[in-house]
Amino acid sequence: MSAPETAGGIRWKRAGAMLGITGAVTAGLVALTANGVLAANFSISGMPFTVTATHLHGDGFEQYATLDNMIPNSPNAGDTGGQMVLIVSAINKAELTKLCQSVSLGGVNLKITAGDNGTPVSATALVVDSDQINGDADFQSINVGQDASTFNKVKDPRTGEQIKGGEGVFGQQADTVDIDNLRQNNYATTASRFTLPHLRMQFTSNGC
Repeated sequence: MSAPETAGGIRWKRAGAMLGITGAVTAGLVALTANGVLAANFSISGMPFTVTATHLHGDGFEQYATLDNMIPNSPNAGDTGGQMVLIVSAINKAELTKLCQSVSLGGVNLKITAGDNGTPVSATALVVDSDQINGDADFQSINVGQDASTFNKVKDPRTGEQIKGGEGVFGQQADTVDIDNLRQNNYATTASRFTLPHLRMQFTSNGC
């Protein structure tokens, strides 16, 4: 069922996480993944990295939960057992203004900046796995609670296949998404194409 729109779209102010994953939903997700319904594209390192942007615009938006896996006996597994329940945010075509990405390497940060010289960063079939998302969000034509296996907003141009979640997984999709003051704690990012104008990479004492 489509949620009603306001004049400016549907706004979620300072959304700590754009999907409220309850314990019951998480337990069901783990069961689905264990049965092979969901699968990660690659083994994650288990090291989180921060991504910020002053503004994100996306045409074609999907969001659902998934279970990502680390390699066996990963040194970053901690008490996770090598698996993490994460929020997947998929965007068909994305633009990010003043992108910053940083990862802590123990006393020093590897920091990447781009899209801060008049031309935004752009990405096609952008998929991000996160455990926290903050910002001021505005969606147009959003469906909340849709079965993630029925999503049709994001397509991988390399394969022509729809990007979507597993059967019975809670999700939401929208025609467009705009987020101001975006901040994400991420564990994986994939894209069919990622263009980063004015790219700078350096080691710094401070992250994003």
